[in-house]
Amino acid sequence: MSSKHGAVAQKERKFIRSGNELFEGEKFENSEVEYRKALDKKINSYEAGFNLGDALYKQKKYEEALKQFQTLAVNEKNPEKLGHLFHNMGNTLLENKKIDESIEAYKQSLRYNPNSPETKYNLEYARQMKKKQEEQQKKQDQNKDQKDQDKKDQDKKDQDKKDQDKKDQDKKDQDKKDQNKNKDQQDKGDKDKDKEKQQQQQPKISKDDAKRLLEALENDEKKVQEKVQKAKAQAMKAKKTKIKKDW
Repeated sequence: MSSKHGAVAQKERKFIRSGNELFEGEKFENSEVEYRKALDKKINSYEAGFNLGDALYKQKKYEEALKQFQTLAVNEKNPEKLGHLFHNMGNTLLENKKIDESIEAYKQSLRYNPNSPETKYNLEYARQMKKKQEEQQKKQDQNKDQKDQDKKDQDKKDQDKKDQDKKDQDKKDQDKKDQNKNKDQQDKGDKDKDKEKQQQQQPKISKDDAKRLLEALENDEKKVQEKVQKAKAQAMKAKKTKIKKDW
């Protein structure tokens, strides 16, 4: 190892140690800065890269942390290191509410490191979370179905009431029309009865009676005319007589 490479390695280790001290003191943002300085000195430093992922995870920068672990896993060949990387990927995905993906990451971790009790525990924990999530979703779906059914039942009741109200109103309207119709018919019947009664009350005479009545009227007229003629004659006679006397 050349003196130059040795100096770079020393600076890398210095930044990693500084980052670790800050990490232990829960100064995760400052530790991130130190780990990045170490990567500037040695870009393919597994330790600096792994610790940087942890520092990002502690700051709840889950997307960045996941990318950091995934980047390291691409070229890593060591099974133990791959086990640690996929374990941390599982943790990051679980915190980010990606339960199915976290389960797959834990399974992959156990393929590389099958005896890890922490990974087995976290895998079971993720499975329990998934089960709980599914139960909650099922309950929500059932509640939604019940609400939908209740709404349908209420809508049907409301529609039935509207239909019944309409039927009742239609019946009232029809009854009113029938009453008015019956009244009109009754009024017409009463008028027809009055007319018929009036016709019945009018005297009816036979043809012979009518003939005799006509003859009587003619005789009365004739007598009236005779009286008029007689009166006129007497008047003329009196007039002439008066004039004769004056002379």
